[in-house]
Amino acid sequence: MLRDVKWSEDGTYSPHGEHKPVEFFNQALRNSYLFDLELGYFNSAAISVLASSFATFIRNGGVMRMAINHIVSKQDKQAIIAGEEGNIDLPFDINDFEELRKRLDEYGELFFRCLAYLIQEHRIQIRIIRPKGSKGISHTKRGQFSDGDTIVSFTGSANFTLGGFFNNREEITLSSSESPDTTVQKRIANRKAEFNMLMSGNDNTVEYLHSSDLEEALRNSYGRQDIEDLVDVERKLKQYKMAEEESAKIVAEELALRNGAAPSFPYGKPRDYQHQALQNWINNKQKGLFAMATGTGKTLTSLNCLLRIYKRYNFYKAVILVPTITLVDQWEQECKKFHFANIVKISSKNRSWREELDAVKAKETINLNSKEPSYIIISTYASFAREAVFHDLMDFPQKVLRQILLIADEAHNMGAGRILDRLNGVKYIRRIGLSATPERQFDERGNKSLLDFFGCNGDSYTFEFSMKEAIDKGYLCRYDYYPHLVQLTDNEMEEYIKISRQLCKFFNSDDGYFNSSDEIVMRLLLKRKRIIHKAENKEGVFRSIMEERYRRNGNLKYTLVYVPEGNHPDNSDADKFTTSEVVEDDADAERIINTYTEIVRNISPTTTVKKFTSGIKGRQSILDDFASGRLEVLTSMKCLDEGVDVPRSEMAVFCASTGNPRQFIQRRGRILRTHPDKHKAEIHDLVVVPVINSSEESISMELSLLRGELKRVRDFATMSENADYAYNELDEVLSYYGLSLF
Repeated sequence: MLRDVKWSEDGTYSPHGEHKPVEFFNQALRNSYLFDLELGYFNSAAISVLASSFATFIRNGGVMRMAINHIVSKQDKQAIIAGEEGNIDLPFDINDFEELRKRLDEYGELFFRCLAYLIQEHRIQIRIIRPKGSKGISHTKRGQFSDGDTIVSFTGSANFTLGGFFNNREEITLSSSESPDTTVQKRIANRKAEFNMLMSGNDNTVEYLHSSDLEEALRNSYGRQDIEDLVDVERKLKQYKMAEEESAKIVAEELALRNGAAPSFPYGKPRDYQHQALQNWINNKQKGLFAMATGTGKTLTSLNCLLRIYKRYNFYKAVILVPTITLVDQWEQECKKFHFANIVKISSKNRSWREELDAVKAKETINLNSKEPSYIIISTYASFAREAVFHDLMDFPQKVLRQILLIADEAHNMGAGRILDRLNGVKYIRRIGLSATPERQFDERGNKSLLDFFGCNGDSYTFEFSMKEAIDKGYLCRYDYYPHLVQLTDNEMEEYIKISRQLCKFFNSDDGYFNSSDEIVMRLLLKRKRIIHKAENKEGVFRSIMEERYRRNGNLKYTLVYVPEGNHPDNSDADKFTTSEVVEDDADAERIINTYTEIVRNISPTTTVKKFTSGIKGRQSILDDFASGRLEVLTSMKCLDEGVDVPRSEMAVFCASTGNPRQFIQRRGRILRTHPDKHKAEIHDLVVVPVINSSEESISMELSLLRGELKRVRDFATMSENADYAYNELDEVLSYYGLSLF
């Protein structure tokens, strides 16, 4: 990535020097995910000259953000307006690298259609500005490239135009966040903060213009040499295509090298605790259950174990199990970062998986050159549980079964239902289970089976890296925690007590458990859980939280909202119900998420909010908008629980009262992921505690259930920066029940 690029020795690039600006932009684009550009004049012909590298940048998920002045070429004006108005379709897939490179290289109708489409999809984000209270123009020329780890910042006199690349007497100078000079690091951080402010629309030193304010560059109309870069583009562009041809060769060579490159760790070297997990796994005969907090790199840790196998035996073979189709794709991308190839994805989205799997098996059977084949098979748990798929995955020669590494992501999923029944039939010797929360609530059989399957001794995991350790060592950010007590309405309380009286007949107060786990008890528990989960007064408390945040910050940027989940709050008891019982009432779920989304939308006219639900289109584009602050709030039910990386999130509001500790722990870990611009997170937790009369026959049962709820609050509070707030907030209800938070 950026830290590995060999930049010019003195960090300068000039059209007439040894190292030219076009060389810098090509290298930076191919190795980054975010490109921030603040300049005077912009000309899309520069993108055409950089076609191969820019196509690589887009293929890698890159987002370009620009602040420009209001004078552009006629074609660029039309493309910007068309992109902002939307409804642009492309006759090809934007992820088709060769097709995109070809269209960007051809400076014609499809080029500008691509440009408009990228603007529409927010892959290119534009702010049009001019100095406030002045007749001047925006003429700054600087920017930053980032790969999520390293930032390369540049400044100088060159515009992002053909003249700036090739003709003018210009120069740009770069600096890197890898520099040991703290002054350089501070300058880079300050410029990033200034640009974020500019792109957010909150920079009060500039006037923000609409695309309709764009003016076409006309020769002799403005009296500036820069205008020459914006006219006669097609004629000039032909002179510079040699640079793109050379770049295309380099990109092709890089791709060929990458496709055939030996697997390696993608980020320099593993962190110390990730290396320790590897050693523990080796010492445990290549079996292990890794209990690692969300955000600490469980995926990287397990793939590093596969990399160790490759380094020792010169091949790699793995079967990876994941809960969702989204995670199938995410794991594929993570594998590619290690340069692992030959990946077969088994899910409902890949109809040719069986043929691909058969091809893998053929290589194992017909091995003409005596070299062990390498491959990775990624499957959802749902597919793995099917008899035919399970048989296919176990149908390898005995020697191969000893070579394959099984990686089970979110391994707690293996302790229930059909997956648990499969464990005895799994023939892979090498095994790794990953989970932030391996322990299954109220499931001793499932817990024991998982520990045995992954070769754990007694009740101890092979490797543990707790959230507290991760926070203390800076791998997760610190946070403030605010529990908010929510009261049930009179009608809700009446129904709640009615159900509790029925339930207490099955409750054994001596051991704190229900005597029966039959369907009657489960239905009553679920019915009562729905009352807590959908408590009407949550809406008012939630509104107050959001209004206070808006008053304090002036916006609601980087906020995640977990709304109640309709008629089936969580899946912790899913295996105990009939299929008809667990089907969520879609209409009810839709009503709830719409209600909470509308509350956010009504905070102010400028508030931007979007529902993040299953099956939503343009997921990555939505997350990119959220990361940039263009989209302030995401409301979701479960789609942000597993497999979605949102490190820019700063505040989370938990409106769901599921009683499922795993869900809360995963959600907390998601909000605590680090980001260069985030110093501390803020968590708001809506806690419903029904006030039961001590004379009620169900009081002992209520106390037992309340202790479980308070355990979560205690765990959240003790690791927070403001633990006293939680203690004070809950003092009254704790005194009422005679309980202690500890």
